[in-house]
Amino acid sequence: MEELITAKKQFSKLGWFYVAATFTILAVQLVMSFLISLFCPQVLSNMNLNILLGMIPMYLAGFPLLALLLKKNVPAQKPERHKMTAGQYVLSVIICFGLAYAANIVGNIVTTVIGIMRGKPVENEILSIMDSLNPAVVFVYMVICAPIVEEYIFRKLIVDRAVRYGQAVAVVVSGLMFGLFHGNLNQFAYATVIGMFLAFLYVKTGNLRITISLHMLFNFVGGFLSSLLIKAIDLEGYMDAASSGDMQVVMRQIMENLGGWILYGLFGMFVIGMMIAGIVLFIVFAAKRRFTFAGGETIIPRELKFSIAFGNLGMMAFIVIWIVRIVVQLLA
Repeated sequence: MEELITAKKQFSKLGWFYVAATFTILAVQLVMSFLISLFCPQVLSNMNLNILLGMIPMYLAGFPLLALLLKKNVPAQKPERHKMTAGQYVLSVIICFGLAYAANIVGNIVTTVIGIMRGKPVENEILSIMDSLNPAVVFVYMVICAPIVEEYIFRKLIVDRAVRYGQAVAVVVSGLMFGLFHGNLNQFAYATVIGMFLAFLYVKTGNLRITISLHMLFNFVGGFLSSLLIKAIDLEGYMDAASSGDMQVVMRQIMENLGGWILYGLFGMFVIGMMIAGIVLFIVFAAKRRFTFAGGETIIPRELKFSIAFGNLGMMAFIVIWIVRIVVQLLA
């Protein structure tokens, strides 16, 4: 019983420290925005500079504070190290892409339904931001910086402190916190799924470089490459043409960007292929019981796992804060 009480306290600390990091990031963002608006207001209109400046509160304030708090107050236990073959890595890539694309479709359907119910489409903030950014900024942020930092913050720091209570617990906590931290419903579904799958790979291999590389690959294809293709078809121009209701205008817009539309079509076929292959592989592996989870040093009864991991003040505070953020984004 004492071990279960200790476990609940550790998860509460985990939640509170991520809450502290969240408010630190927000506070630094507010101070920076205020100072910039006073001395360099023109910077606020430059989306590329905004993205780069937005990395400072997270990477130089909130996340370092979080790492310090966790290292000093919550004991860590690294997962056992196991090798992954090249074939296993390729299969992992396919499954990761497939699950993520399927989850993204589900997320888009949900946001579309919500948009219909409220009489106003739910804005996809990420799509809007990516369309206005310099490709070099997108590459540095999404393909290099984000995967490295996020895998350390949401995989290593969380899994190393939750795996002693069982691999399944570590995977669910890591994935859910990762999904919520994105702060919008468009990303929540697929980010949670990706987070859980990457956490599964980490608990099974103990190798963060594997999850970082897979995260980089996914962001390259799903973020960087897709943003280039959207620019290549001039999506905004196409939407304007489509809203006119004149098919001649629509066809002219398509012909002017025909090369981009061909590449976009090939990319769409790739996405569909990866989604089907990934889901099929996942089902086959699940049926063969390839996705198994070992217990931890501290055994938590199945009926108590959820209440211990999430039924504590720290984790509930983290969850509520980010759900509120998601709801605000939906209603904006």
